[in-house]
Amino acid sequence: MALQISISNAIGARAVAGGGGVDPDAQAFITAAAITDPTQQSAINTLVVDLKGYNVWTKMKALYPFVGGSALAHKFNLKDPRDLDAAFRIIWNGGVTHDANGVQFGGVNGWGDTKFNINSYINNNHISLYIRQNKDEAAVDCGVYNFGFPTTFIDIESRISNVAYFGNFTAGGDIISVANTDSRGLYINTRTSSTIFKIFKNNSQFGLTKTASSTGTLNGNLSLGARYNVSTSTPESYSSKQVAFASIGDGLTDTEAANFYTAVQTFQTALNRNV
Repeated sequence: MALQISISNAIGARAVAGGGGVDPDAQAFITAAAITDPTQQSAINTLVVDLKGYNVWTKMKALYPFVGGSALAHKFNLKDPRDLDAAFRIIWNGGVTHDANGVQFGGVNGWGDTKFNINSYINNNHISLYIRQNKDEAAVDCGVYNFGFPTTFIDIESRISNVAYFGNFTAGGDIISVANTDSRGLYINTRTSSTIFKIFKNNSQFGLTKTASSTGTLNGNLSLGARYNVSTSTPESYSSKQVAFASIGDGLTDTEAANFYTAVQTFQTALNRNV
């Protein structure tokens, strides 16, 4: 009861404007992650309300707001904050540190196992990552990879020698590559059909629409801070960047991607960690 009263007071005018009270999905996450800071509570509630208002909440299967400043708080999925593999809560491994700005990967052996097997979403998917640091490194920021026949992968590689690379159930020749001198921002890698995928960085499309048929299988869990290699059952290409948000779910239209960015950026601004 005390927590409910605390967040209700913190939300103030926004709660009144929306009819009062706290969104039950926001409250479930706040309780599971033991979020006690009123600003963080308010930001989480606003994020949930905004995503529902934009009609993209139902497209999300896993939302990781990385708020609370600890490994415990940062493991929970906002969409289903149970402490279970089936709820896609993250298992942290290796050199990963946590603070109020999110998750800092160490670039050596640190990664997060989301327990989310994206193989069922081959033609209708998105992954997103909010990166807070500008680093040029030979690293994969999130993804899963199968060095089989055919080779296929989905990932976000935000800046390698001033180029960003993205695959989405595609082989190495069917990627999107874009010149990129700043790895910071929200990246959305999304496929909405068997033949097309797109990338968005912040509030605009990043690079050209890729006409590439989906191919292969990715029967492994999507990893954060590295790319999980299904063929070897190990992560690889570790990132050393700081991440403040991640998501996995259904494909997003152009309008949905723009609205999603607006909601996430509002959330980051409320926490004073926007880039």
